[in-house]
Amino acid sequence: MSDKGARGEREDLSGQQIKDLLGDEYKIDYYEIIPDEKEIIKDKLIKACDELMLDLILTSGGTGFSNRDLTPDATLEIIEKLVPGIPEAMRFYGLQQTPKAMLSRAVAGIRGKTLIINLPGSVKGVRESLGAVIPVMDHALDILVGSAVECGQG
Repeated sequence: MSDKGARGEREDLSGQQIKDLLGDEYKIDYYEIIPDEKEIIKDKLIKACDELMLDLILTSGGTGFSNRDLTPDATLEIIEKLVPGIPEAMRFYGLQQTPKAMLSRAVAGIRGKTLIINLPGSVKGVRESLGAVIPVMDHALDILVGSAVECGQG
């Protein structure tokens, strides 16, 4: 989420960082830079969940304190289940690096069979947040799509 990125005035380095960290293990089916407009964010998230039926959505940007930072607010309005442990882990992991991590308003939640995770807009914030999440992402997605067995094991 970036007003300047959506207008082509800023390169999306955070999106590239996400792609680099996910590597070849995850296929990216949808990518778009959109402005920090709550209704647009909601519409795009709903489309990605309900029409494209994506398993995972990682947003980047719009998680801070600025008046234009509306990604968590939009996410909260369209999810059906909150997943508080994911942003808690991201903030905890980030706090090991900088006290500024506590300022993130990122949320995570489920809509249908899609897991949505809000990431910060900075490259460093993306790297730290995904560092906390990637170790459990496969298992989370397996549970969500119903392919996990014996969740209590290991």
